[in-house]
Amino acid sequence: MNSLYYRHWVAFNTLLTREVRRFIRIWPQTLLPPAITMTLYFIIFGNLMGSRIGEMGGFSYIDYITPGIIMMSVINNAYSNVASSFYSAKFQNHIEELLVAPIPNYLILAGYVAGGIARGLCVGLIVTLVSLFFTDISIQHIFVTISMVVLSAIMFALGGFINGIYANSFDQISIIPTFILTPLTYLGGVFFSITLLPEFWQNVSLFNPIIYMVNAFRYGMLGTSDIAIEVAFSIIIACIIALTTFALHLLNKGTGIRN
Repeated sequence: MNSLYYRHWVAFNTLLTREVRRFIRIWPQTLLPPAITMTLYFIIFGNLMGSRIGEMGGFSYIDYITPGIIMMSVINNAYSNVASSFYSAKFQNHIEELLVAPIPNYLILAGYVAGGIARGLCVGLIVTLVSLFFTDISIQHIFVTISMVVLSAIMFALGGFINGIYANSFDQISIIPTFILTPLTYLGGVFFSITLLPEFWQNVSLFNPIIYMVNAFRYGMLGTSDIAIEVAFSIIIACIIALTTFALHLLNKGTGIRN
């Protein structure tokens, strides 16, 4: 039994190490662009527009949007890392090596998701360091901050895995981020409080899971949120369970992998 656990640990660690080395090896494509993009957000929305907007939620505008910008970088990179990596494995036909290996499918899923989490957290840390040039970071609730950023990375890494399973071309990898993920992110309370919206649109916004991530993360850093923290955690955990179950179902069924 101990030998089985050891083999599974080696398999998981090998997958995770490969995923981490993959995005570190091409860091000018994976780590540098998000840092530059988020720097522009801080300059344009934080410094230039922020002084005109004034306060929001009792904080200066740049302080208010900083948690959302960090979370946005984590979400996008956790998603894109897994989606592109898993589809590349399909495209290059080395996914077959994993399928014939004596390891359970849940470890394959865990390895890819862990790689997505690692990239999401790395980029999130870089963006956090960049934000120090524009604002003072103060974390009010460390447990909420860390747990929410990890849970968010897990959820969107799972989403990226499902995207990678269904994708049949590199173009299809970009469809979900472009037409779904980006609009949800911009409408997810990154740059504004949903209390500014009419009541109807506030209720519509509650169907956007990013609302709960951004607000819980903002609560962890600033101590303010438009959403009850217990509700935010419950919804994110429920989404993770649903996505994990669905991803394992697709993997066990061989959807998009076995012809």
